[in-house]
Amino acid sequence: MGPLPRHAFARRVGRKGTTREPIIQEPEPHEPEGFEPEATRRDAGVAESARANRGWWDRNADEYQVEHGTFLGDGRFVWGPEGLDEVEAELLGPPEDLKGRDVLEIGAGAAQCARWLAAQGARPVALDVSHRQLQHALRIGGSFPLVCADAGALPFADGSFDLACSAYGALPFVADPRLVLREVRRVLRPGGRFVFSVTHPIRWAFPDEPGPEGLSVSSSYFDRTPYVEQDDEGRAVYVEHHRTLGDRVRDVVASGFRLVDLVEPEWPAWNTAEWGGWSPLRGNLLPGTAIFVCERD
Repeated sequence: MGPLPRHAFARRVGRKGTTREPIIQEPEPHEPEGFEPEATRRDAGVAESARANRGWWDRNADEYQVEHGTFLGDGRFVWGPEGLDEVEAELLGPPEDLKGRDVLEIGAGAAQCARWLAAQGARPVALDVSHRQLQHALRIGGSFPLVCADAGALPFADGSFDLACSAYGALPFVADPRLVLREVRRVLRPGGRFVFSVTHPIRWAFPDEPGPEGLSVSSSYFDRTPYVEQDDEGRAVYVEHHRTLGDRVRDVVASGFRLVDLVEPEWPAWNTAEWGGWSPLRGNLLPGTAIFVCERD
């Protein structure tokens, strides 16, 4: 097996210059100084994955917002590291049609997407499993509700929303994505649309490196064993799950959705940034993001 990839949109990318400073109350304690989790591939179930990732996001929310807040903006709706913007993509529909619509953002982080939706006249609700991420949403501000909950058990009544969206939220980190998809379908009204983006599945076959070393296949695309970072006692502190493109399509259909579109954004010439394994070099050769546009009949 080649070098273990670190795939997530959220992974640490090193200390590059930023324009932001830590901005809210003292964070929860991090791992002991010098702690370096062991990266491995092993099974990780629903409960272990949820516990590990809730803790990871709470511990790393400050770093994430400092590192990536400028790119994400405070009220911009970006689908992934390529920079595809909803104002141009219109995957949820034309902006003028969003006015008055009830929209659920899943894995909202600091609720940048929900803030953009509110500016269009929508009525968003921003949900995240991480309390710390939602503290950043409070810091930036907004008049919409913030909800701390697991995407696999949404605390909303059936048929509460017209639309739902998730930009790299929840689905890459859950052991059973159908739990989330079925919950989303439940809270959508008939005819509702759910659009979500995830790491493009082909990326799992390559090392998570932005340079030439990230262009050679290092593992099997068909190996669905989760990527796990664990502490010295073998407890998971971060988990990410791989699904092939076919798996994702089957998950969508089996959960009662109709797949309307599958978008693979190309890397634009204006974007010269690196984000983990995403880079102009790789982006011009390999897809980095897959966006699934789904509708409930």
